[in-house]
Amino acid sequence: MDASEFISSATQIVSSMVGTISALEQASWDLDEAPKRIKSLEEFVHDLENLTRRIKQKHVYKLHNPQLYHQIQSLNALVQRLHPNITKARGIVSSTKRKSMAKIVQNSVAGDPLGKLAGTIRGDLNWWLESQRLMQDVEKVIESTARHIPARLKINTEHGYPISSKCNLIRNLLEQEGSHRVILIVGLSGIGKSCMARQVGSDPPAKFVDGAVQLGFGQWCSRAACNGNRAEYQKCLARKICKFLVQIGFWKKIEDENTGDLEYICCLLQEALYGKSILILLDDVWEQDIVERFAKLYDNDCKYLVTTRNEAVYEITEAEKVELGKDDTVEMSKAILLYHSLLSEEELPSVAESLLERCGHHPLTVAVMGKALRKEIRAEKWEKAITNLSTFATCARGPVSYVNEKEAENTLTIFGSFEFSLEAMPGDSRKLFIALAALSWAEPVPEACLEAIWSVLGQEMMFPLIVCRLVEGSLLMKTDTDPLYQVHDMVSLYLDSKTNDSVVLLVNESSDENKALICPWLFIFGKESVKRISEQKIETFLSVFEEKQAVTTIEAIIKALMASKTISDFEASRATFVGILGPRIEGLILSGSQGLVAVSAEAITNIFNRSDYCNYFPSFESTGAVEKLSMILENCEDPKIQTNISIVLAKLAEFGNSETVNKVLQSIHFNQLADLLSLDAEEWHDSMFTILMSLTIAGKSKAVERMIACEIDKNLIKLLENGTEVVQHHAIVTLKAFYELGGCPTNGSLQPANLNLLPWQVRLRLERFVLSDQNVTLSPKPQTLEDLIHVVLDSNYKQVTEAMQELIPIVEKAGNPKIRDMILNSPLIKRLSELLQSGNSQQSSMKSESAFLLMKLACAGGEPCIKKYLEYDIIPELVKMMQCTIVQHQDAAYTALHQMLFGSGGVLVLNNIFQMGLIEKMAHSIESKSMKTREINVYCLLDIVELGNKKCLERMFSLQVVEKLAKLEKLSGGSGETVVGFLKGIDKCKHLSQAERKVMKQQVVRKVRVAMKGHKFEARILAALDACASEGSIRGASSSGSGRK
Repeated sequence: MDASEFISSATQIVSSMVGTISALEQASWDLDEAPKRIKSLEEFVHDLENLTRRIKQKHVYKLHNPQLYHQIQSLNALVQRLHPNITKARGIVSSTKRKSMAKIVQNSVAGDPLGKLAGTIRGDLNWWLESQRLMQDVEKVIESTARHIPARLKINTEHGYPISSKCNLIRNLLEQEGSHRVILIVGLSGIGKSCMARQVGSDPPAKFVDGAVQLGFGQWCSRAACNGNRAEYQKCLARKICKFLVQIGFWKKIEDENTGDLEYICCLLQEALYGKSILILLDDVWEQDIVERFAKLYDNDCKYLVTTRNEAVYEITEAEKVELGKDDTVEMSKAILLYHSLLSEEELPSVAESLLERCGHHPLTVAVMGKALRKEIRAEKWEKAITNLSTFATCARGPVSYVNEKEAENTLTIFGSFEFSLEAMPGDSRKLFIALAALSWAEPVPEACLEAIWSVLGQEMMFPLIVCRLVEGSLLMKTDTDPLYQVHDMVSLYLDSKTNDSVVLLVNESSDENKALICPWLFIFGKESVKRISEQKIETFLSVFEEKQAVTTIEAIIKALMASKTISDFEASRATFVGILGPRIEGLILSGSQGLVAVSAEAITNIFNRSDYCNYFPSFESTGAVEKLSMILENCEDPKIQTNISIVLAKLAEFGNSETVNKVLQSIHFNQLADLLSLDAEEWHDSMFTILMSLTIAGKSKAVERMIACEIDKNLIKLLENGTEVVQHHAIVTLKAFYELGGCPTNGSLQPANLNLLPWQVRLRLERFVLSDQNVTLSPKPQTLEDLIHVVLDSNYKQVTEAMQELIPIVEKAGNPKIRDMILNSPLIKRLSELLQSGNSQQSSMKSESAFLLMKLACAGGEPCIKKYLEYDIIPELVKMMQCTIVQHQDAAYTALHQMLFGSGGVLVLNNIFQMGLIEKMAHSIESKSMKTREINVYCLLDIVELGNKKCLERMFSLQVVEKLAKLEKLSGGSGETVVGFLKGIDKCKHLSQAERKVMKQQVVRKVRVAMKGHKFEARILAALDACASEGSIRGASSSGSGRK
């Protein structure tokens, strides 16, 4: 019983008590009847007490919820008010029986005390009922209002950056009617343009009812960064705007081929901002046309706050210009110094004013120097800092791209502060910082990459301490929610001058082993010049016969891929590595030792996809690679190596010729596979399912017979009975493949007797393989079907309902081609689609029955029936039914859609959902005010996660489905059920490789962590996600070696 059921039960009891009170009032004149009524009241109160006790025991860990606590306390208060009044009533009845007739007559004149007491009790009961109704009504009104109010976008402010007078000036400009839509904040690098803009955006003027949002560009989104390539620049800008659309919660259907079409994306931007009033911060803009594209958007009340240090952008005439200079920073530089030095104004040495002057009161320089002098109160140390800053600024190498003398001078001072900060750090921190110059900082870099770099330079256990020093010194910034790092654009500019030094440190002067370890990371996350060097090194290590370096390189490739932030990043890096590794993989296997072959097999399982198998595996069949893998498998006892090599052999069979299939079936140790499917071998299950599916597809009945002979099917049934939800799913899929591709062997372990022991969802998917008798003709009399369809076409409600019931056993036999063709050629499906669409109140109840009949027909008739459904738009109608307010219809529609998705032809249903834009409707319905609508659509979306592919999941990410599920968790008590369900769906998805699953799950966890940050359920939700992820890491360890599910 949940909280809502508790209140419903209590309300029923109290309502019954009101009826008893009415009887008690009548019984006040019948003393023989009154005791019975009072006893009934006492029993009701006892029921209320028991109900309260049960709900408190069941939800003892949920009593922190204010609403649940208040409801229980209100019921306790009612019980406490009822007890004394009922006791008084019993006393009055007892004494009244002893009174004389005269006294009774007097009571009738003066007023009946029992009647008055009954009225008091009635008042208490009505008070409680009315308070519950009032609470529900108020909650509904507030919820309805909140549903129609869009979320107000927000920009986070900077810590340690005081509000200056220029902030107020910018706010006034934004509030002025008729002022320019664009406000340019210009000034030297690091002077605080972005900080000031964020200060304004964190508390925008009230006129911006939709809030404020920030979109960063940076020098990497410029023509210069794209080497003057116009197409590449436009593609980069299109990607930035796409991210912005997702950020503001707007995303229409965008096919993959259109994501790089800038004009198409700008049309969507126009639509997204229609009627909006948002303060949009365009940060660090380097191209004039970026501002112009936003400024020319119409039919909105948005304004644009633009920060830039590119003089070309200054030339925009239709803009207010606010310039930040030294005079503006003087007023706040001391506050910045106090914040970062952790000193009070009294503790600050008098020479601090000289330091501020030497820093030019420049905020970034002051912050860096303040952190370098943290808690330092000795004046001589501050004087030395001033001298060193001047020396470092004089010696610093400035960027050659600056021709503006004032900008160049300012940059040298900033670079000097970086040098001073580094000088104050331990040597290890300096070394790591210089090494980071090899990386491209266009996007945040994962912590795993920094760890890999440090592993080349020093002891791995020291990494947290070393990187912490760089963060404390303002040379590195760590994101709040993810293990990602980024740098200020001036730090990035400084690091550009150190690129050659970093290459020398990491590549030229490193041992071959360290080069092999670090080059794959640099190839993914490095600057373009560094990527070219790394690619050459990788090719060298994979070509020469220094096996140790080859093994290290391949292991590093796998780890670097697993650190990808998104599935798009993973796919881009994966394709590049396949281009390097693919042509060489055969040679590595043929000429390598067991260790090299094992790691090559692991790389294949993590990196190759279907097209890669088709491209590179055919040559394996004629060169002896199959024999080499088989020989290693024969002599190897390491389960991890056995598993990876078995996966490669199974894939060779799946994509090879019949001769290869026979060789592989002879080589695979099916007894070992059976052992690794036992309940206590959970870490290998994921890989075993992959192997079994590939072998079943390749060898069909021959492979299935071998598996059943080794009792693999028995182990799968044990997993069905006792495994986790995800393991059960994969066991079902594998067993279905056994019977669909290998036939239904008579010696199989899945029999009607043990079928009944399985969960109903499992029985539904497997029973047709066990219970159907293929030798029995199931064809009904043709005229019977025609007669029933004729009745369904009629308008008589009762007759149509009866005919639909009689049609059920016939459509269940639609697996028979003869019956299926008769149904498909009849008007039955068209009629059922019409009933689905009917708005007639009399026919309304037939919607559910129509959905049920369509579900039965799809389950039995498969893909041909689904194709017919698509002609009559039945899928959109079912999705529409899921959004209605009739619970019966919603359940029927979801159940039908669920069975169609998981049945034969489910791919057609899935494609239709995406092509018709129905996925957007479902994603939007997660925020419905109806609890049932939210629940049904979440279930359907989780089904789609399980059945989809990368493209489907990326669309769901862009629709912010994960963020919406996290929002639901906030409203529903924070059990974590829905977001964990999303993770489990990814685990169940057979269209993703093991590596892709890991990357996507990491992406989901990051999104939930951001959405739940600071919420009271944050720890509970993240714990649930971690538990799910750790369960997956155990099962995935066999194939990736990195703790993956």
